[in-house]
Amino acid sequence: MALADEEPMTSQPQRKRFQRAAFAAGAALTVVAVAGAAPVAGAAPKSTPGVPELKLIAASQSVTLDRWEGEPGVYLDLGTYLAVDNAPLEFKVTRKSYKDPVVAQQILRDGTRTKTKKLPAGLVNDFKGLPGFLEVSLTDASGAEVATSKGTFCPNNASGRIRPDAPATSHYPESCPTNPFTLGSVWGVEQGWAANSSGVDYDKPVDLPAGEYTAKVSVAKKYRDLFSIPDDRPTIKVTVREQSWGDGEGAAGLRSSAAHGAHNGTGAHGAHSAHGAHSAHAGHAAQDTGHHYGPRGADAPTPPALSHALEDRGLAHHLGDGSGHTDGSRVAPALTANAKRPTGRAGVPADVPKPDLRSLPAWDIMITDGEDGDVPGKDYLAFSANVWNAGPAPLVVDGFRSPGQDLMDAYQYFYDANGKQVGYTPTGTMEWDPRIGHEHWHFTDFASYRLLSEDKTKEVRSGKEAFCLANTDAVDYTVKNANWHPYNTDLSTACGQQNSISVREVLDVGSGDTYTQYRPGQSFDVTDLPNGTYYIEVLANPAKRLKETDLGNNVSLRKVVLGGTPGARTVTVPPYDLINAP
Repeated sequence: MALADEEPMTSQPQRKRFQRAAFAAGAALTVVAVAGAAPVAGAAPKSTPGVPELKLIAASQSVTLDRWEGEPGVYLDLGTYLAVDNAPLEFKVTRKSYKDPVVAQQILRDGTRTKTKKLPAGLVNDFKGLPGFLEVSLTDASGAEVATSKGTFCPNNASGRIRPDAPATSHYPESCPTNPFTLGSVWGVEQGWAANSSGVDYDKPVDLPAGEYTAKVSVAKKYRDLFSIPDDRPTIKVTVREQSWGDGEGAAGLRSSAAHGAHNGTGAHGAHSAHGAHSAHAGHAAQDTGHHYGPRGADAPTPPALSHALEDRGLAHHLGDGSGHTDGSRVAPALTANAKRPTGRAGVPADVPKPDLRSLPAWDIMITDGEDGDVPGKDYLAFSANVWNAGPAPLVVDGFRSPGQDLMDAYQYFYDANGKQVGYTPTGTMEWDPRIGHEHWHFTDFASYRLLSEDKTKEVRSGKEAFCLANTDAVDYTVKNANWHPYNTDLSTACGQQNSISVREVLDVGSGDTYTQYRPGQSFDVTDLPNGTYYIEVLANPAKRLKETDLGNNVSLRKVVLGGTPGARTVTVPPYDLINAP
């Protein structure tokens, strides 16, 4: 395939309904041993500068897969890896808009020169990885084939180095996006590294009873031809064994957490893995406050209103109080006259880089009835919503607390191109949310949600939400200054605790923050609405308190059609351009 010269790229930093990554380490299975790859027979061909040399290897000749009591099957992580040498394996995956198809290019770097090789049209249709990359055939003791699979390969898993002089760390992102409205992604494996090739689909376990099997693994021919991968076909002995978790719900809960928590990639607010340190590409991104905060507990049912402590402060709007707010959320009041002020230079220089907040269309839309604390017999329109930062600067908001108060004054901070703080401005409040499943500081007025009439002129239902900002989704890691290694990817790395004196919350360039609106007070009560067409509106920065580069791209609308009868409502969600993600 012809190579086109291109200007050198600058590598810069990135329910039941949560999104899962194409690959994640830590599945509920055990690799028996780890061994080095077998040497290649014969003389090695001469390397081509800038072109990665790829090879499928197996870490072990045998693996043991645990089938846990009550689970539907096992996950085929067979310990096979794609080893990369001579040059990094890198891809840039983009789409111009939701009306355009996904385009994938391989990036080839030779010193200061960068070339691109466009992958065949239709080969890659989303951002989860290379589909159908790994082909697996399992046979039983009699030689009969009992299962096959074709896994998607997400290069972004940095499983480990294959030689001691390889780069010490991987600068590529740590997972592949699964958000249906992703706009751009970077995939890569450093030279001298290997990435797990299994492409385990944790929504589709393989139904294998306990016993002995043989797995034959190979890279699909279309990829061998495209990337000049040798036709190696490792054979692996597979032992499936039954495992029991004992009695009691506690054990079952532990199993669920162990088996599925680690598989969540960048996705909705939930139990996400915290990335360790800041990348060298982070620039002036999030700063570690030095605290470690416990998990959010996002799946815990949310009470319908805030505590009396916040009610007394006049901050809470209750369900059914006539305020129009249906989520028990708050609107940030103006800063008080005696508010604490940070020291240093106040104000916003005219030319300072600013974030650009944009909303994605709603997805994961469904009708719920009597779930997660909903009122039985009522129909709720549930959905997921995301606001992301297109840059070129991160959104950095600090809260400063007066001793003994459950309210902080919030300030937005600004940095120059070298990461030096050059200004700040008041931007509302943060408040302590004591509700079970929250118990952290919320930044108010970050986004709002409304259900609009068919002509988009009337607000039928509304919801404002206060947020603990987290970089849950990699929406577009190809934008300028994208941070590929955001630190606060879940709520255990930000948002503070009850005795915090100050809090920093960050939304990095390229990342978005997804909230799943399916609890009562967050989802829309549509029980008594007439059947017909409506629009879910997601609005970023509704009060325009935050300083941005562009306020004209903060709104997104998603069409929904309500049907059925009260108590048994239905919803139909038409595609959004080429994105068919209800």
